[in-house]
Amino acid sequence: MAAYYYVLPDLPDVATLKTVQLQTPLRVYSSDGKLISQFGEKRRIPVELDQVPQHLIEAVLATEDARFYEHNGIDPVGIVRAAVVLITTGQKKQGASTITMQVARNFFLTSDKTYIRKVKEIFIALHIEQLLTKDEILSLYLNRIYLGQRAYGVGAAAQVYYGEDLSALTLAQQAMIAGLPKAPSSMNPISSPIRAKARRNVVLGRMLEVGYITLAEYQQAKDAPITAKYHGAEIDLYAPYISEMVRDYMVQKYGEEQAYTSGFDVYTTIDSKLQLMAQQALRNNVFAYDERHGYRGPTAVLWPADGAPLDQAAILNALKGTEALPDFMPAAVIKIEKQSAEVLTQTGQLINIPWQGLRWARTFINDKRQGKPPKTAAEILSVGQQIWIRSQGDYWQLSQIPQVSSAIVTLRPTDGAILTLVGGFDFKHSQYNRVTQAKRQLGSNIKPFIYSAALEQGYTLATLINNAPINEPDIRQGIAWRPKNSPDVYGGPTRLRIGLAQSINVMSVRTMRHVGLDNTINKLTEFGFDPADLPRNESIALGSPSVTPLQVATAFASFDNGGFLVEPYYIKRVQSATGELLEQSNPTLACLQDDSTAANTADDLAADMAIDMTQTTHTDSLSTQDTVMTANQAEQQSSPLAQCHSPAARHAKRVISEQTAFLISDALKSVIWGGGSWSHKTGWNGTAWRAAKTIKRHDIAGKTGTTNESRDTWFSGFGPGMATTIWVGFDDHSRELGRTAWDPTGAPDQISGAEAGAKTAGPGWNEFMKHALDGVPEHPAQPPAGVVSVRIDRATGKLTHKTDHTSRFEYFTAGSEPTEYVSEQTDNTDLFDNTPTEDLFQ
Repeated sequence: MAAYYYVLPDLPDVATLKTVQLQTPLRVYSSDGKLISQFGEKRRIPVELDQVPQHLIEAVLATEDARFYEHNGIDPVGIVRAAVVLITTGQKKQGASTITMQVARNFFLTSDKTYIRKVKEIFIALHIEQLLTKDEILSLYLNRIYLGQRAYGVGAAAQVYYGEDLSALTLAQQAMIAGLPKAPSSMNPISSPIRAKARRNVVLGRMLEVGYITLAEYQQAKDAPITAKYHGAEIDLYAPYISEMVRDYMVQKYGEEQAYTSGFDVYTTIDSKLQLMAQQALRNNVFAYDERHGYRGPTAVLWPADGAPLDQAAILNALKGTEALPDFMPAAVIKIEKQSAEVLTQTGQLINIPWQGLRWARTFINDKRQGKPPKTAAEILSVGQQIWIRSQGDYWQLSQIPQVSSAIVTLRPTDGAILTLVGGFDFKHSQYNRVTQAKRQLGSNIKPFIYSAALEQGYTLATLINNAPINEPDIRQGIAWRPKNSPDVYGGPTRLRIGLAQSINVMSVRTMRHVGLDNTINKLTEFGFDPADLPRNESIALGSPSVTPLQVATAFASFDNGGFLVEPYYIKRVQSATGELLEQSNPTLACLQDDSTAANTADDLAADMAIDMTQTTHTDSLSTQDTVMTANQAEQQSSPLAQCHSPAARHAKRVISEQTAFLISDALKSVIWGGGSWSHKTGWNGTAWRAAKTIKRHDIAGKTGTTNESRDTWFSGFGPGMATTIWVGFDDHSRELGRTAWDPTGAPDQISGAEAGAKTAGPGWNEFMKHALDGVPEHPAQPPAGVVSVRIDRATGKLTHKTDHTSRFEYFTAGSEPTEYVSEQTDNTDLFDNTPTEDLFQ
């Protein structure tokens, strides 16, 4: 009794065990319930006692506390046994701790082997037994105990060692886990399989001795091999850039300790199918750029080509020192044929690389020059070289780690939900999130915003703007700045639609002058760009501001949603470990409130629902999320715009009129389906004609962007239910993307010449949109109220009675359409043949 009163002031309040919250990691999910990532030092999967297999419970009791259900927290027999060992050996080798005492130690005490700690442990255990039932104590123990490899509790151990739920474990596997509490590090089946097997068999022997298993069961489990291997978190969707954004947000809001241990479940806006498409499109596009600029050589030389080769063991040892990366495998060249090579991978596999996987590898000289196309494998590789290879499905290809960077992001225009986000080629190589952190010059992606400001100041899509050299330089930069077209060709007075479709520089500058520099900066600010990033000179008209891809995608979404600036967001909701809703997104909505535009609101809603129904999946392998997935399914059946009339709805700010948004959107379709020069041989080609060729639908719109010396390339645009921006460039701002020479041995659709938005960024956008919109019905845009269509003369923008190729229908804001007819005697054939124009599909 004296000992009790001595330690009483230091005894904790064991009543806290009634409300104990087990430390569980932060989990991040996609909108459709796919696990993206989990954060936290301790891996724990809490389980109820009735979810634990009976043999596992029996194995734990047999080895840790055979009289658990008989004693009151301390086991006199165990104490006597430990005392005898102490007296006879002089050492505290034999433990006397019951399961209840271990719970006391794990929750309230340290593991120091001192007499005073043992005294406290005994009294705390007695208190616990008075407060909790035996099953409650056992449940705490099974969920709290450390079992090695950062696994806490038997649920986590089953996943870490076997990648299975508890219910799927064999008797041998259950016995292995039951034996871990004694020494989770030194008897670990991964790090010490021999000692772990011996410990497992001791557990099985105790189970046989107590009568929990039969002799046959014992023998079968004892003879079972060690099958444990490390299993990381069961990630369903690898999306590290978005998961890092979530982690940062949660730590900032809840603090590091609470964020990592409270078991928060964060559901993002990411669509898992679209995310995978975006990741693959970005990687394919980066590979394409990297390969057309040539092969930079091996990563190492393991032995000289004319020297004695290493034996296989030495080669494998060298290769295992190189970590494999996603899509890449290190290999050593061991044999060269005329147009093939044989390599040895770090797994010991012999692989033949055919000419199809080698012929791309012209020598890289610099970003603007490549060597001649190779004719033999020996021109590319030598025996003894260490290289990277990657699979192309039915054959293997020589590869290399790309040096160029890229980013892609997709928003839902109606509410700003981020559907995809890929911040770089490889997160392991660089955690820099280029979607949100990289400010790069915008180039011609800025022109739709310049022209939208002009449309709201009296211009129309048919307004003639002089496509001629600018003779009045802007000297606000300290130099006489005279912009030029690229290429340096001028066509005289040209309609605004063509100026945007053809990305004609001098027309953009003259348009900005009409709007005014201050008004231009104000309009760009309304579109969400930071005024601090907007230079106060005319270079702004050609995209000199440095902005992030997320800002660009958000601004482009305004054209598709009727003229509203939505706020991008990536977290739908945050739930506690018990499923309690802690946070719920309340996004800004692009709501068209006027009854006259109700049809367009319905169109937007239909487009959103078409994307949701096509792209989302309603199955989930995580049984604990069944109720959550039911909520997800309900959300995905409705568009965000269905919430427009809710009292809690937040309405996005209007930045341009609905009519202007429609006109710019329609003009941006000319970038894809028209806007190039007319040729009697090739017909109508837009500057982004590859998008039309690849995606083959008329409800997409976009704009290319290229900066000086091709340091930054962009393609931004939208289709039903999504607005997407892709950027390609080097992280080193001074490095140019360069140019490539034509390779007569290369693919028939290869792209040569200077790198630019359509060539460098465009193919990535095209690939993503093609797959993202697959199965989504084509969604022709309907002109909103206040927009009229009249037939105009292509050369002058005036009204015309002609219905031949010299005319087209053009959209106008009501009241701004032309009133004067072109002279019927005017012959526009020559003008038409030499003036950049748009498609015949409109």
